[in-house]
Amino acid sequence: MLRIWGRGCRALGIVLLGVLEGCGGSIQTPPAGSPGGAHRTWRVYGGGWDGIRYSSLDQIRRDNVSQLQVAWVYDTGDAFEGSEMQCNPIVIDGVLYATSPKLRVFALDAATGKEIWSFDPHGGKPVTGKMRNRGLTYWENGKDRRIFVVVRQWLYALDAATGRPMETFGRGGRVDLREHLGRDPESLSVSATSPGVVYKDLFIIGSIVGESLPSAPGDIRAYDARTGELRWSFHTIPHPGEYGYETWPKDAWEYSGGANNWCGMALDTERGIVYAPTGSAAFDFYGANRIGDDLFANTLLALDAETGKRLWHFQLVRHDVWDRDFPAPPSLVTIERDGRRVDAVVVATKSGWVLAFDRETGEPLFPIEYRDVPASDVPGESLATQQPFPLRPEPFARQQLTEDLLTDRTPEAARVVRERFRKLRSGPQFTPPSLEGTIVFPGFDGGAEWGGQAFDPETGIYYVNSNEMAWVLRLVPRAGKADSARRLYNRECAMCHKDDLSGSPPEFPSLLEARRRLSRAQIREVILSGRGRMPGYRHLGSGAVEAIAGYIATGKDAAARPAPEGSSPLDLAYTHDGYNRFLDPDGYPAIEPPWGTLNAIDLNTGEYVWRIPLGEYPELAAKGYGNTGSENYGGPVVTAGGLLFIGATNFDNKFRAFDKLTGELLWETTLPAAGNATPAVYEAGGRQFVVIAAGGGKSGAPSGGKYVAFALPQP
Repeated sequence: MLRIWGRGCRALGIVLLGVLEGCGGSIQTPPAGSPGGAHRTWRVYGGGWDGIRYSSLDQIRRDNVSQLQVAWVYDTGDAFEGSEMQCNPIVIDGVLYATSPKLRVFALDAATGKEIWSFDPHGGKPVTGKMRNRGLTYWENGKDRRIFVVVRQWLYALDAATGRPMETFGRGGRVDLREHLGRDPESLSVSATSPGVVYKDLFIIGSIVGESLPSAPGDIRAYDARTGELRWSFHTIPHPGEYGYETWPKDAWEYSGGANNWCGMALDTERGIVYAPTGSAAFDFYGANRIGDDLFANTLLALDAETGKRLWHFQLVRHDVWDRDFPAPPSLVTIERDGRRVDAVVVATKSGWVLAFDRETGEPLFPIEYRDVPASDVPGESLATQQPFPLRPEPFARQQLTEDLLTDRTPEAARVVRERFRKLRSGPQFTPPSLEGTIVFPGFDGGAEWGGQAFDPETGIYYVNSNEMAWVLRLVPRAGKADSARRLYNRECAMCHKDDLSGSPPEFPSLLEARRRLSRAQIREVILSGRGRMPGYRHLGSGAVEAIAGYIATGKDAAARPAPEGSSPLDLAYTHDGYNRFLDPDGYPAIEPPWGTLNAIDLNTGEYVWRIPLGEYPELAAKGYGNTGSENYGGPVVTAGGLLFIGATNFDNKFRAFDKLTGELLWETTLPAAGNATPAVYEAGGRQFVVIAAGGGKSGAPSGGKYVAFALPQP
């Protein structure tokens, strides 16, 4: 087990504190003003509006965590092949609220797991296609208690006591997120996987939109929590006269998309500031129709929660063509800087960086240097000449793939991987996409992930789990206006679903499977209206849509009537050939381990406290090739009991507890499926519980549909 120490005598003092805190056995209220005093409940996604994923409960500790046992299991009964559960439950007054793989919302007795109510947003109709939800939002005003959830394009307000939609909210209890974006709602695909935040009577939320074109703009919006009326909207693609408008082509606000807050937000309730990181502009990998820095894409925004006014911002990537969007909500922390306490907002990135800013001013708390970066040799592209490089802390993921980092797992794997590698470009961060293929490392998923990061206010330690995977980004010419169904498919669909219709599951499903499940008419409707992150393609015209639907349904080419020739900014010269991991011939990562890590960083100093591999492949471990780390999705939680809990690992289905100060593994168990979600920690009936969704389904792993809660044995 690799550990990196950098805390000297202070670390010893914290360890001694940990020994002392293990002396009691009951759940006790921390002294007023103590770091954990405000973190005894889990009423909010991530534990609190600050998003630090910390619990001050200490009934479960280092000295007794080995006694943890299953307290209850709730089987949603909704798992299906390829489904996932990413939900971080919330607990209010002894009731746990969460979602199933089919986005059924339910309420459970938090002490027993017994179902209280269930709401099916689909009205009993069959569910097709993967859907994701990472959490719910609770709001109350007197006796008015509501649960907010997004399913497809619908934002629902549910009665927290019954699960029934609140008829006074929007139209019949729901609001259509496709509306109020300045474009035809029927042509847009808009949803949300991460929950919004509540400030007074405002429900503030981002969105998930298509990553190819056409795509909806990523406006951040605030709705009246009672009525569903839109109260304010921040244009992440600025309109004429707005700040940042000059960083885009003059008409981009009318056609461009993305720049959306898909990963969630943090809220400083005292200052009334909401912190919202945004994603890339569409199309992700080629930006000839959005020349400029593209503000506010790839940006950490600080907005006035009352009005939506921009207070400050930091753009992580200018004119992004690497899909380097922010992957997780920020954490609001207090750290030491030059002998004083500073309230900071901290974010981790796909690239493996940690950034910290003064919450009020946006001043960086660690140095950031702007460096010259290479230009693109792809016709029509014009990249930014400089990009920001954080200098501290050191990256928690390797930054460049070189030949000495390639796998030696077997001689054959080493030979094949090196032959492939020598045909690709591999350089430092911001090496441009290319026609021969460019290594992106860490890969499109990161680095840091959507599960979020944990922060311990007792010690100032920040915990981030990371993937160490390389992906290949290859641009290919996009076919021009076509008169055949196959060429239309290759032009519009192959970038995600590949030219052989096999897709890149689970993110982009196989259309060969869709052919078996859906009729030609159903396929046509999906193409027209969109689904999930896929936008609608009504702009192609009925003849082209019918031709593509026929090709997917039958595999046979046919003549088509495409839309008339034109100079639309949606008609790009290049697309990409799919989302491709760089793997060895046996399907394992083509690089040397670790393939996934868990990292502890002292935010007061920027030094690492410890780093360890996270996860393994059971079949490799059985052959003596263990402790490799693996892809991991979902985040950690840290507690006053001296523990860090995390599931996340894709293939070993483990749920683990580590000593938060040393990284020592203290307890582990095997879940029914991979715990690709962030746990929740709460108290019910005098007991401390840790619960996690075991949904699996990532990277081809088996799917599950159970929530498993753990507690110490009852006296």
